[in-house]
Amino acid sequence: MVCVTHRIHRDHLADGRDIIYVDDHSSALPEQRRTDTRDLDPRPDTARMRQDPLTGEWVSIAAARQNRVMLPPVDADPLAPQSPSNPSEVPDNYDVVVFENRSPSFGPLSEFPTDSQPEDLTAIGFGKELPAVGRCEVVCFSPEHDGSFGSLSADRARTVMEAWAHRTEELMVLPGVEQVFVFENRGEEIGVTLGHPHGQIYAYPFVTPRTSRLLDSIKNVGPQFFADLLAFEQSGPRVVKKTENFTAFVPFAARWPLELHILPHRHVPDIAGLTESERNELSVLYLELVQSFDRLYESPTPYIAAWHQAPKNSGRDEVRLMVQITSPRRAADKLKYLAGSEAAMGAFIADVNPEDQAARFREVLSSDIT
Repeated sequence: MVCVTHRIHRDHLADGRDIIYVDDHSSALPEQRRTDTRDLDPRPDTARMRQDPLTGEWVSIAAARQNRVMLPPVDADPLAPQSPSNPSEVPDNYDVVVFENRSPSFGPLSEFPTDSQPEDLTAIGFGKELPAVGRCEVVCFSPEHDGSFGSLSADRARTVMEAWAHRTEELMVLPGVEQVFVFENRGEEIGVTLGHPHGQIYAYPFVTPRTSRLLDSIKNVGPQFFADLLAFEQSGPRVVKKTENFTAFVPFAARWPLELHILPHRHVPDIAGLTESERNELSVLYLELVQSFDRLYESPTPYIAAWHQAPKNSGRDEVRLMVQITSPRRAADKLKYLAGSEAAMGAFIADVNPEDQAARFREVLSSDIT
């Protein structure tokens, strides 16, 4: 379902990692791209993951990530196009580019070896350990060093969405992958280690804990869960914006001081399942909503933008694509920190009334228009 107006070029980096260029529909860049001629060390071995028997959750032990770059200066930006003085990760200029992470939490093996085939990843055991197979990719939104998704043009935002759809579709068919997660971490307060405008994609070998809880809720309510949820939110006072095919709202039980969700009006399991017209519409809406976070205060607002998608082998007909944008910013100079109740017990205490949040976002969006 990838849009034919966005050219896609594939290549490999010097250590064998995949790199995929996705061009704007009106791109002036040449079709051929320079080859990566760096002399790189071999890729790290696939990390190991261990099961926590208290919860059944899997934890990736990825020690190679300790060596990743931390807030480099402009002239050493590893996500900028390569130059004579900067042997970065991207050999040539680009509009949008995707490449395999050099220090992945999952992968580079994309399926379990024959001698490590798990019988049941959900069964609880003591000392259960497996290769952390899967894939981790970096998505660069722009060749510029500064910015975020909210600083993109509408055309570039659409290209990024095409890259997300393309990668979701391809990663979902990898043999060891159970779920694909697209996300952007924005701001040092969130823990960002690279200021360059970018996001990431994780392809997990299991269904994530958050989605497992969602599947339990669907089982409890019924297969119409998301249709009912959408109807409930659309009838309430927390709707921020509604378009032909999508509704954006602050959820009834918002955990974070700033929290926006987006739901499509029809059932679609992931970004790859959106039609071209839906992708056009959603890219504009999503860009507008992300920009609204920065209009709340005089300085940029840190956030996590999470694209929740249905797993490969469970809930495809019930789990609907959902975007959740959250920020710990509870005032101009204050952040919400996860302390005892939230961090230790997972029991959130909200600092801001969800209805007040929605009113603020509507005011900001309205001022955008006028």
